[in-house]
Amino acid sequence: MAGRGGVANETSTGIGTWDGVVPLQCQPNPSIFRLSADLAWVKAREPIHADIDARKTDGVGPGMSFANAVLTKDPNFGVVGLVPCAVGGTTISQWQKGEFLYEQLVKRAEMAQQSGGVYRAMLWYQGEADTVNEEDVELYKGRLKTFFDNLSSDLHAPLLPIFQVILASGEGPYVEEVREAQLNIGLPNVKCVDAKGLPLEPDDLHLTTQAQVRLGEMLADAYLRFKPRSLQSNNVPTPCSNFVPFFIITAQFLWIILT
Repeated sequence: MAGRGGVANETSTGIGTWDGVVPLQCQPNPSIFRLSADLAWVKAREPIHADIDARKTDGVGPGMSFANAVLTKDPNFGVVGLVPCAVGGTTISQWQKGEFLYEQLVKRAEMAQQSGGVYRAMLWYQGEADTVNEEDVELYKGRLKTFFDNLSSDLHAPLLPIFQVILASGEGPYVEEVREAQLNIGLPNVKCVDAKGLPLEPDDLHLTTQAQVRLGEMLADAYLRFKPRSLQSNNVPTPCSNFVPFFIITAQFLWIILT
C-alpha cells in the first residue's frame, strides 16, 4: 500500500491530487528514516512512496503511524528505517520470484540490511487487484505462499515474522474469496491484521487518511505483542539501529523491520 489517504481524482482530468494533510500520528520523527529510490537514508516524511510509486499520486499510508506508534509504545526501540517498495494496483503474480517488483524488493531489503541491523518482521498488504479475475482468485493462495516462502529464503530469514493485512476492499467481486485465502494461508510465521470495516475513500477502494493511521497503529500493536527476537545480524556500524524495509502499495505493502 503506497498510501492513497487524502488523494482524490480530479473529475475533469482523472489525475489524483493529495490534500497535503498529515495527521499528528504521521509527522516526521528524528528517529524514523526511509530508504529513498536511489538507496540513500533520508528523514522519513509523508508521502513515504513519493519517489517509489512515482507514476501515481501518493498520499498518507500506514507507515509513519506504524513507526511512530512503535516508538511511542516502546521508547527503547531505537531508530526505525522504512524501506518503501510499493507500486499501486499490482497483482500477486507480479511479486513472484524473477519478476521486477520481487527482485527490486529483495535488492532494497538487502541494501538496508547491509547498512547494519537485523530483520525483525515483514508487513504485507496486498490483494485488491486479485479480486477481479476468477482464475487469479483460484491461484491466489498458492502464489501468496510461494511469495512468502521465496522471500524468507532469499533474505536468509526462514523464521521471518510476517504481519499480513487482510483485505478491506477490492477492485472486483471476489473480495471475500481473497480474504479467505489470506486468513487460511497456513504458515506459522504469518500473523493476520484485519482491515475490514476501516473507512474507505469515495472510490470504495482506498483507505481514508484516518483509516491509514488506524491501520498503522493496529500493525504496531500486533508487532509489539509478538516482539520477535533478532533473526540475523551483522557487524556493520550504522547510525540507524533499526531498519524497516517496507513495501507499501495501494494493493500491497511490505515492511521488513531491522534492528
